Amino acid sequence: MSDKHQVQVRRIYDDPVNSDGTRILVDRVWPRGVSKDKAALDDWLKDLAPSTDLRKWYSHDPDKFDEFSRRYREELGDDDHAEALTQLKDYAQKNKLTLLTASKRDDISDATVLKKVLDEK
Repeated sequence: MSDKHQVQVRRIYDDPVNSDGTRILVDRVWPRGVSKDKAALDDWLKDLAPSTDLRKWYSHDPDKFDEFSRRYREELGDDDHAEALTQLKDYAQKNKLTLLTASKRDDISDATVLKKVLDEK
């Protein structure tokens, strides 16, 4: 992976650090208890988030993560997600990128799936 394509996943509740690079929130819903100033975002790509139906079905159940990943990747190919995914890929080519999520476990979040998608390109 080149320096232009470093992607990491962090929780929005963690304090920003200089090594974050471009900070993008990828959740559909604004995280509870986080001010816009504290978030220190460069962008909020809520159109990139999983559909409400998929998010509710998944409910961050670790046993469902593989199936969630498969279904979410399918959604990323539809028209509703395409523009936001293109935007995210553009960010990833320009700078180090930090995908932010409010999920309690970022390792089984939509942000983790997005990181894998970006890493494959």
